[in-house]
Amino acid sequence: MPSHIRSAWLRTLGMLLLLLLLAALLGWVAGHVWAFVTVAALAVVAWHYWRLRKVLLRLTARERLAPARGNGVWNELDRLLHRSQSEMRRRKRRLVNLLRAYRAAAAALPDAVVVVERNSQRVQWFNKAATHLLGLDYPNDIGAPIGTRLQPLPIPRWLAEGRNAEPMLDAASPVDPNLRLNIRLIPYSDDHWLLVARDVSKLLRLEQMRRDFVANVSHELRTPLTVVHGYLDMLDPQEFPEWTPMLAEMQKQSQRMTQLVEDLLTLSRLEAQDSLPDESVAMAPMLATLRREAEAISQHRHQVIIEDHAGVDLWGSNKELHSAFSNLVSNAVRYTPVDGTITVSWKRKEDDGVVLSVSDTGYGIPAAHLPRVTERFYRVSTSRSRESGGTGLGLSIVKHVLSLHQARLEIHSEVGRGSTFAVHFGPERVHPRDRHPTHTPSDNQIA
Repeated sequence: MPSHIRSAWLRTLGMLLLLLLLAALLGWVAGHVWAFVTVAALAVVAWHYWRLRKVLLRLTARERLAPARGNGVWNELDRLLHRSQSEMRRRKRRLVNLLRAYRAAAAALPDAVVVVERNSQRVQWFNKAATHLLGLDYPNDIGAPIGTRLQPLPIPRWLAEGRNAEPMLDAASPVDPNLRLNIRLIPYSDDHWLLVARDVSKLLRLEQMRRDFVANVSHELRTPLTVVHGYLDMLDPQEFPEWTPMLAEMQKQSQRMTQLVEDLLTLSRLEAQDSLPDESVAMAPMLATLRREAEAISQHRHQVIIEDHAGVDLWGSNKELHSAFSNLVSNAVRYTPVDGTITVSWKRKEDDGVVLSVSDTGYGIPAAHLPRVTERFYRVSTSRSRESGGTGLGLSIVKHVLSLHQARLEIHSEVGRGSTFAVHFGPERVHPRDRHPTHTPSDNQIA
């Protein structure tokens, strides 16, 4: 206990004892000692109740009351309450100012921000951008179900996924179908979620322009490359011995440019598709074809191992899946030294899905490069990629093919020990293998 409060307590106690002693003396003089002491005690109790009432009034009053002057314990209590109330008011002002600053910042954001109550899925608050991006109206939509206000977007089903909800990368705005939105769900507390919508119309238009440009340029390059390649084939190196190295290099670069154009056209075609027709993909012939292709690229300089432990087939596009798997296998062969091992494994997963993994004992990929290896033209080692004949687009094609099959690619690599590229398919893509197929796709059909 602080010294000033202790002294106030002792002073009040001393005054109480002095008052009772004075009452006893007056009662002794008057011949009624206990009567005077009782009256004095009742007066002290009444006075304390009156001071207690003043304390309660101070606690419940909304106006600011100055503390009473004096040195008693009740005066010290008044001063403590006044100080606590002043500090509380200051904290409240700071919190209110912070809240106003956060609301002003959220209101100024170009992205739509909506606070949604988790259990009821009702709107608690939204900023100005939510009005022209999502069509929410203040204050009519406060407390309204978010699903009914954002129709025809599948918001209720999306919110039901909670923390596992995937972002809507391209959703039409309820206000204008030509307005394309990127919508994300951020569960920032147990009771409230944050729905953030961003206008990506310009980005998507620019992306479409880029796709059209790449597709058109690649298509236009086909004809001149074919002509150049044809004339190079007509030149016989034996007739021009001094030109032999130049002709060989020109043919090599011509073939490389032709492959680059073909890969760009493949990427453009895949990006223009939202889905692929599903057909039964027989994995036994597919794995056999991958083995033959790997051995042809390797020219028997590597050991190729095929492990078929799943015993199931896939639903998907035979052509596109073969293209993706073949890219992974050819990369494994190209980036594995002679006498290395390439293992293609087809296994079941615990969730009834399947995984096709391509492992090698090659050079490996540094961890810093792993997040970017599926980007277009991204090369871990430029010189090594060009020596192997790669275009830098193979893994981009793989990523797009897998995206159209709702599959995902996992990459694990260690420098000097090799890499593993694992393709994971969900249970919905799996079906039992037909032990006696009526028709087995040939290698040409698979390719």
